[in-house]
Amino acid sequence: MLRKPPLLPFVDADSSSVEESTGGFAPLANSAKGARPLQTRSPGHVPNSCFHSLRLSRWSLIAAAVVCLAGCGSSNDPEGGPGGARGTKGDIRVGYVVVQQGSAPMTQELPGLVAAFQVSQVRPQVSGVITKRLFKEGSMVRQGQTLYQIDPSLYQAQSAQAQANLQSAQANAVAARTLASRYKPLVQMQAIAKQDYTNAVAQARQADAAVAQNSAAVRTAQINLRFTRVPAPITGRIGVSNVTEGALVTADQTDALTTITRLDPVFVDIQESAADLLALRKALSSGGAVPASAQVRLKLADGSDYGYTGTVEFSQVLVDQSTGTVTLRARFPNPQSILLPGMFVTAVFAQAIDTSAILVPQQAVSRDPKGNATLWVVGPGNRAVQRVIVAARTQGNDWVVTQGLAPGEKVITQGTANLIDGAPIKPVPASAPQTVKAPPPGAMKGAGRSPRGG
Repeated sequence: MLRKPPLLPFVDADSSSVEESTGGFAPLANSAKGARPLQTRSPGHVPNSCFHSLRLSRWSLIAAAVVCLAGCGSSNDPEGGPGGARGTKGDIRVGYVVVQQGSAPMTQELPGLVAAFQVSQVRPQVSGVITKRLFKEGSMVRQGQTLYQIDPSLYQAQSAQAQANLQSAQANAVAARTLASRYKPLVQMQAIAKQDYTNAVAQARQADAAVAQNSAAVRTAQINLRFTRVPAPITGRIGVSNVTEGALVTADQTDALTTITRLDPVFVDIQESAADLLALRKALSSGGAVPASAQVRLKLADGSDYGYTGTVEFSQVLVDQSTGTVTLRARFPNPQSILLPGMFVTAVFAQAIDTSAILVPQQAVSRDPKGNATLWVVGPGNRAVQRVIVAARTQGNDWVVTQGLAPGEKVITQGTANLIDGAPIKPVPASAPQTVKAPPPGAMKGAGRSPRGG
């Protein structure tokens, strides 16, 4: 009958003792002093002291992590500031501002088109051949400055002829007046017939009329001669010349020789819808708004602000049937010629001041899925209440609220991320200082130690 082999001692990982199986024995070792049992271990055997040290180190690390988490969670102290942290009773702490009713300008941004203050299309007033061009294209010209020279020879001759005709008429007038004066005493003596005297007086008057006619002809000839030098009708910047030297021009031609534009100041024609204009007039008549100054600011096409302010000159009394808008004209200084005719700009101005507006910080207002403006207010019993408001425009960093809020209400501006309608909150003034307490001095002791086992 076969005999079972002896079992070696084994180590339980969860126990610090070494157990032997029943019926086992330990081999003996020969020695001088006698036999003693050999300490035989399995290949995977680990000493008990090592297991004890590992177990203690693992539990020490877990304890240190718990202490760290407890220290990080100490910011729920009641003295903490707003921002969504919970107080001692679990209420979400939020920051609020008290809104008040005030005045806010009803600012509008409307499209505008720059128009020149003065535009003059230069045309000839007499016919002839251009002999000289006396300006540089694109330069500034002054009123009365000569721009073109038309061949004056024909008009010089006409002026000389008119002068000669005038002299002839003046001579005839002298003779006629002398004859009439000589006939006067003779007719009183009845030496000549009265008809002869009457004819002499009439001829003298006709001679005087001829003198006047020829004098007018002389002035006309001189004017035509002067028009051979084409002057600048206004002061401004001149454009490109449409004719060159040697070109024939006529007095009744439709094409301009050149164009002069005055750029300082300039007009800006602003388009406002008739519906907005009616709403503004109703607000003014009801007393909800008061008129504002007619100061206008401009935004250029690149988004930058124009450095000068303008004033509204007038408003048209007719509505454009194709666009449904009314034109407002504003006048702006333009010393650096930044604004050019035909340039599109955006006009920013306040037509009235809303006296019943409430300003709310933009961070407090959000939009719901329907696009409505909403915000949170501190309700009765310190509970969060979501409110739908009407905020159609902004002023600086605030929304201008016209409906949905009352003066004196507390609008939540901080800690709105996790709010629920009707949830209890702990409101504090916005931007209140936040105090974060450090963990107790003994909380972190032993967090970095690993106890050693025996």
